[in-house]
Formats: sequence, C-alpha cells, structure tokens
Amino acid sequence: MLPVIGITCAWDEEKTRFFLSRFYTKAVEAAGGLPLLLPYTIREAGLNTWPELLDGLILSGGGDVDPVHFGEEPLPGCGEISPERDDFELSLARRALSLGLPVLGICRGAQVLNIAAGGDIYQDIVTQVPGCLKHQQKAPRWCATHGIKVEENTRLARIFNAGVMRVNSFHHQAVRRPAPGFIVSARSVDGIIEAVESTARGFALGVQWHPETMWERDGRFLGIFAALVDAGREYKRQKGR
Repeated sequence: MLPVIGITCAWDEEKTRFFLSRFYTKAVEAAGGLPLLLPYTIREAGLNTWPELLDGLILSGGGDVDPVHFGEEPLPGCGEISPERDDFELSLARRALSLGLPVLGICRGAQVLNIAAGGDIYQDIVTQVPGCLKHQQKAPRWCATHGIKVEENTRLARIFNAGVMRVNSFHHQAVRRPAPGFIVSARSVDGIIEAVESTARGFALGVQWHPETMWERDGRFLGIFAALVDAGREYKRQKGR
C-alpha cells in the first residue's frame, strides 16, 4: 500500500469551512504517496489517533502563528491568527516528533514545526529585520523571486544537489531561533532562515517557500515530497503496516 501522508487544512472562520490548495495533494500523489486531508480536532483522542493512521505529515501554509505560543505579546505587524488551528497543529507536530513520524513543514508549517520543537519565530520580518528582502512576492505562485543558499552536508543539500537556488516567497513571519536538535539548512541573502531540519528526530524538515506550486515547472522541487514519501515508506515498513 502507498504511504499515507496527512496534510493539515486551513480554516475559514467567516465561511466555517476547512480548505486546502490542490497543489499539495498533487505533489504528494506525484511523489508516490496517498494524501489524506486533516481537519483540526480539539479532542485529545483525535490528536492521538491521527498520527497512528499516518506514515508522514505535511504541515501546510496559512495565516500567522499566535505569538503566545513562543512567549511573546503581539506586535503591530502580526496578522490574522486561527487559535484552534494553532493548538491542533502544534499538538500534532509534537506528537509526530515524539513518534518519529516523518514531517514536512511548508511556510507557516515550517514555523509551526520549529515552535513545536522549542524554537521561535519573527512575528514580522519587515519590522524586525531591517533591510530584509521582499518576501511577499507580487508574482505568480510558481515563479521564483529570490535566491537561497543551501548549507552543505544537510538533508536539503542531498535532496537538491545544489548550493544556490531560487524560490518563491509568500511570508512575513520566519524562523528566528531554530529549535534544539534543529539546524539551519538554507538562508536567503538577507540572512532570513529559509529551511530548518532535525538532526535528532529522523525526517523533520521545514521550508519557508512553497515547493508544491513550483515542481511542475522545476522538477527539483518534487524531490522534497519524494524524500518525505520515501521516509514515510520506511516508517511504514518499520511499523509493519
């Protein structure tokens, strides 16, 4: 059977609906996995059950993370938050890390992963990092608009087999202090962290850009999802599923 890759959903408070871009499921399918959408649940039984059904997890993009989760009060640049989504995804990420379940965080998801593991983020890089690049592009989602440097001898370097790349960018929050057991695996030229990865918990990778919207034009970005699915396949084998 195919590795089952859970993907968290965004929440529309006004329309009371969960939603997720089709780009995520297409990327998982193209990489050889079976996508499963995960609406948030506030019941502890649900939080414990979801990871047991999965072989891998994607923490998807979306709105801002409430700074209360990393011990700060909100700054003026902090945007819209979803309290229940924050609670669910942080709990889910911690559970996944404790189990060794392969995890990929994308944009907001990279920030959630880092906070869940004990790190923190910038609430608003425009005001907190003077001289930063434009990280909220006005260009098609598939278009790469700034460069990154991938650190040598990292999981990300093995995936891309490249030291310098260009990525898309749709964020104003970003990882500030990597969590214990995590390292920086890519930065943009302004010093903003663009990727973090675990050195102690198996496959746990967070990228600040959106590879799910880029891989159909640049096949290298599918490698991120292929690596997650491969890790999920091994996790599945170890679990005897």
